Amino acid sequence: MPETTPVEPDAAARRARWAVTAYFVVSGFALATWTARIPTIKRDLALDDGGVTIALFAVAAGSVLAMQVCGHLTDRFGSTRVVPPAGVLVALSGLTPGLAGGLGALVAGLLLFGAAHGAIDVAMNSHAVRVEQRYRRPIMSTFHATFSLGGLLGAGSGALAAHLGMSPAAHFALSGVVLLALSLLARSRLLPPEPAPPAADGPRVRGFPPAIVFLGALGFCCSVGEGSMGDWSSIYLHDELGTGPGFAALGLAVFSATMGLFRFLGDGLVRRFGPVPLVRVCGIVAGSGLAAALLLHHPVAALAGFALFGVGLSCIVPQIFSAAGHRNPGRSGRDLAQVSTLSYGGLLAGPVFIGLLAQGFGLTAGLAVPAALALLVAGAAGAVRPEPAASAAPGRA
Repeated sequence: MPETTPVEPDAAARRARWAVTAYFVVSGFALATWTARIPTIKRDLALDDGGVTIALFAVAAGSVLAMQVCGHLTDRFGSTRVVPPAGVLVALSGLTPGLAGGLGALVAGLLLFGAAHGAIDVAMNSHAVRVEQRYRRPIMSTFHATFSLGGLLGAGSGALAAHLGMSPAAHFALSGVVLLALSLLARSRLLPPEPAPPAADGPRVRGFPPAIVFLGALGFCCSVGEGSMGDWSSIYLHDELGTGPGFAALGLAVFSATMGLFRFLGDGLVRRFGPVPLVRVCGIVAGSGLAAALLLHHPVAALAGFALFGVGLSCIVPQIFSAAGHRNPGRSGRDLAQVSTLSYGGLLAGPVFIGLLAQGFGLTAGLAVPAALALLVAGAAGAVRPEPAASAAPGRA
């Protein structure tokens, strides 16, 4: 990468690409379906904001714990054996929030739901690395774009179900049947399991290599920005710039739209320019676009800045995951688990830190943090450079 001579993938690789795409859609759809019905579940269970926070923490805790376990399972048994049961668990565990009769049951169900998402996140990204190796060209960005597409479809189904007055239990059951069928159909199209790689000479490496921790730190920086858009963009437009609720909601909309669109374009950009120049330019676009919008302090400028921020972040995380998965095929599951965990930490911790900063210095200063982090990622773009020896190794993931 960048690649000048396209290589036609074989039929098995093309089938596996569609199968992995299906699992990315399943994951994004299920997560957005739950998120879209949080207000209804909060009302039905008479939860206060503290109860909702505990429920959200349960999802995060389950995800982080499962990522570590699934990383080891993926390296030991291969992603082909781990992805299907994880997909089934995502579909079935999504029923639990709708069946909960109180906060305790909700937390227990969401721990399982979060664990399912942590497991499939690691396993499907690991299998995506294998498919990308078979294609011999970048395709990771498209996989992540289809996760966003699944999220859009899930959010749309949630809005429709809420409009029709459908209970969360009935909505989650209907969604679960669809997701279960899609997961089972995709199972047979995954790449066949590969034998375990030969044992490496010399002492075994324990813990996580510094390069993987660094890639995870870059994912953390990007996730801080993504989380800040989800939690603070509308508040910034409404409270800081004085816009109405309808206009304020456009902040997250334009960010999500540009990020999803450019993820579909990302693979072609990687083939043409290579991952390092692309990540560097994307980081500059994200950081400078958001910073300029904050300096101009105008609603239209803010929308443009949020759009550019989405454009910039769109292609960075897929390249981070691709670099982590290709670095050492014999332990790609564990490496991806570490990168996923650190990236997820950015989604959780970033918005909280920005909120604390906003209390003391204002939200404009708070949102300058993700802009600065994006520029930091641009300066560290060399971390996603592929290693020829590692990318050529067959791997088992």
